[in-house]
Amino acid sequence: MQTELADFIRDTADGREAEAILRKCVHCGFCTATCPTYQLLGDDLDSPRGRIYLVKRVLEGAPVSGRTRLHLDRCLTCRACETTCPSGVRYGRLVDIGRAVVEARTRRPAWDRARRAFLSFFLPRTRLFAAALGLGRLVRPFLVGKLKQSVLAATPQGAWPAPRHARKMLVLAGCVQPALAPSINAAAARVLDRLGISLVEAPAAGCCGAVRFHLNRQEAGRDDMRALIDSWWPLVESGAVEAIVMTASGCGATVKEYAHFLREDPGYRAKAERIASLTRDLCEVVDPAELPALGSLGRVAFQSPCSLQHGQQIRGRVEALLARAGFELTPVDDAHLCCGSAGTYSLLQPELSGELRLRKLEALERGEPARIATANIGCLAHLQAGTTTPVMHWIELLDETLRRKMAA
Repeated sequence: MQTELADFIRDTADGREAEAILRKCVHCGFCTATCPTYQLLGDDLDSPRGRIYLVKRVLEGAPVSGRTRLHLDRCLTCRACETTCPSGVRYGRLVDIGRAVVEARTRRPAWDRARRAFLSFFLPRTRLFAAALGLGRLVRPFLVGKLKQSVLAATPQGAWPAPRHARKMLVLAGCVQPALAPSINAAAARVLDRLGISLVEAPAAGCCGAVRFHLNRQEAGRDDMRALIDSWWPLVESGAVEAIVMTASGCGATVKEYAHFLREDPGYRAKAERIASLTRDLCEVVDPAELPALGSLGRVAFQSPCSLQHGQQIRGRVEALLARAGFELTPVDDAHLCCGSAGTYSLLQPELSGELRLRKLEALERGEPARIATANIGCLAHLQAGTTTPVMHWIELLDETLRRKMAA
């Protein structure tokens, strides 16, 4: 694709990256077949191909309107198009650049600005979120319908093994996961403890930066990234840990790209590269060969989050772990399509998100699984709010079965 970027961005780092990405796109349209919003809306401007055209026009200096912003807002950034693209177009990075320019050149309605500001302030603050969730759980018995379903019931954390192994790894606590499901990291700690690895959390570690970055508060998101690096750095620099484990695939997809996000920051560039190189999704740490075969454990449908299969390009790994343990994995049609969670997308685009969840749950439940497994807290909460079938993190399933075996 031929481009002629405007002066305001041509000789910048973002401009050079955007031009390289744009030149790779041949407008073949393969991406439309795997774009969730195009499947729902049928509008080419709500497909990756159409949004690439919009971003190209913006970066070439064309007038920017609220309509342009709407089409970019509707994008889930699921990155299924990147998996599909035969030319290797890094669509996710291009749309980040385009969104930043559009955000700066348009003015949102007051209500939209207010809710985005609230989410940016509220979600990354774990204690504040936990307090609000606790209040919601207190009144949950008096709620009805969708409102009741949206408040996840509390799950006990259980014991966290004391660090006793020579092999140690850091784990990200995250911003909403400690309140929504503290059982996930604790389950990971117990499973890894059985495999000879001690899992530790760093003090004062907060949000990975994804929440505010993807709300178009990109510099604030980078500030969160820097703060997280600072909280981890003493342990990383001393060599006390061999890896950084992500139990939320959405956070993992972000942290693995810290070197990209902070490439223009001389004070953090090298640290970001080091952090990114150490980051592993939990399924990359647990070796299927080290798990015992536990017999027939029932039918499970696995929902592979976009951040795992498209963002991190990890496919089949969790399924192999569950199958090794003894779970029967039910088939899931269109497993490459997004469930509609996508960070704050479910809050900002509830109608599209709700329709995508409905379609995803129909595909997951067609095989009549006893439970649904996933690898991301956002997907877990989003899916559970739409079904009575229990939705769990896959590590919780493994932990539960291993504990039963030891008790037997």
